[in-house]
Amino acid sequence: MKFIFGLGNIGSEYDQTRHNIGFMALDEFAQANNATFSPSKQFATTAKINIAGEPVMLVKPTTYMNDSGKAVRAILDYYQGDIADILVLVDDMDMSLGKLRFRAKGSAGGHNGLKSIIAHTSSQSFLRLKFGLGHPDHEQRVVINYVLGHFSKVETQVVDDMLDRSTQAISDWIAGAATTELSNKYNG
Repeated sequence: MKFIFGLGNIGSEYDQTRHNIGFMALDEFAQANNATFSPSKQFATTAKINIAGEPVMLVKPTTYMNDSGKAVRAILDYYQGDIADILVLVDDMDMSLGKLRFRAKGSAGGHNGLKSIIAHTSSQSFLRLKFGLGHPDHEQRVVINYVLGHFSKVETQVVDDMLDRSTQAISDWIAGAATTELSNKYNG
């Protein structure tokens, strides 16, 4: 089974915010595959689908972003999943708005959701699909307001295109495309 974890914050006040792009991408993918999310006892809402014979679980942690690893660990333990079979959808302020980037392993790069996953799985070796948000400033207050803010109308057009491309990228990963192939096709 493959597992796709979309990272975000729960609660209507965070809907459609920059930091919730992982949730948005997973929702877009779920819609394209007629998947419906249901509550899970593993600190998440989940949807199970089958694509070309491959069972896939879509997971949105119901913890806040900073504790995403709790849900990742619980899901992997319950379903006896392997860290090699996960894809994490996550925002990245160090990339330009609209850019996608696959990354096979690495540090959290200051992202608290990734820090939590690394802490709960004791591994940095999991695939991430990063969504570029752009960076407003390095002042902490400005950064927090930016990631928890909503996309402008102009940005929304770029984000919609990015989400469309991510749906195809996720499908390619499920179909078995190698990380190098995914990187060559989508990292731009």
